[in-house]
Amino acid sequence: MHYRNGREAKNGDKIVRLEGGEIMAFGTLQDATPGNDYCNGNIVHAGGHSTYACMCDCLHIDDVAAILAEKGLNKRPEGM
Repeated sequence: MHYRNGREAKNGDKIVRLEGGEIMAFGTLQDATPGNDYCNGNIVHAGGHSTYACMCDCLHIDDVAAILAEKGLNKRPEGM
């Protein structure tokens, strides 16, 4: 199973689910079964509730952080 950008997905990963360019969910991937890149597993949020995880709509949080760093958005602007 793989995320939108091709990275291998593993239960326990911190992920975000995207929809139309917006982050719709953030949490930990659980109950995903290898061999399926679509509706597979759950995103467990802080507090314990969960939503579905569709791997092709998700990114690993480290990949999101790398995109922010690439755009220079990983640091607060000076003087703020």
